[in-house]
Amino acid sequence: MIQKLLTEYQRSKQDNSDDSLFYAQPKYVHHLDAGFRLRLKKLYLANLSSNSIVLDLMSSWVSHLPESLVLKRVIGHGLNRSELESNKRLDSFWIQDLNRNQKLPLEDDSVDYCLIVAAWQYLQQPEEIAMELKRVIRPNGKLIVSFSNRAFWTKTPRIWADGSDSDHLNYISSVLISQGWTKPECVAEKTYGNDFLKLIGSNGDPFFSVIATN
Repeated sequence: MIQKLLTEYQRSKQDNSDDSLFYAQPKYVHHLDAGFRLRLKKLYLANLSSNSIVLDLMSSWVSHLPESLVLKRVIGHGLNRSELESNKRLDSFWIQDLNRNQKLPLEDDSVDYCLIVAAWQYLQQPEEIAMELKRVIRPNGKLIVSFSNRAFWTKTPRIWADGSDSDHLNYISSVLISQGWTKPECVAEKTYGNDFLKLIGSNGDPFFSVIATN
């Protein structure tokens, strides 16, 4: 049974227009800087096994997967067909608005890992998604939710828009635990675009990740 945590206010957004309209035009830009993307690839190398099946949920034209990581299959999902067609790491994909329909068209225990990058912050029914991911991810498989401090703020539910970085980590963890996941590991780190920026103390996008094992 789904354990509801959020109030209707916390699920509400400043912009309640159809999400599919908001994402109708492709956005071929990096929403996260080079330091963040490098840290994300290192995290994936440490947590993903080769020859596995990966679900890239709420994906775009790039999946941030390390080039050296050989995978059995990468399944993509998103709202913009053009972006997903441009993503060379995807073997297949489907289009679905998860705020309207949370049922994933995947079999039970059918993927080894699910990756969500800079996207959890747009979910209005995260409890249902957490339960669905628990269904489709195999035992001992992992869900990795990564994000920074950027967002299309008018499209984020109030629970995200009103919270701090630490609130976001706690929020994702609480939703997962409420749906039967074990307590996740949380990562919070600074990033740097290159060694020179690190030397002079110039930070890049902060890196946050919640890693849960099924």
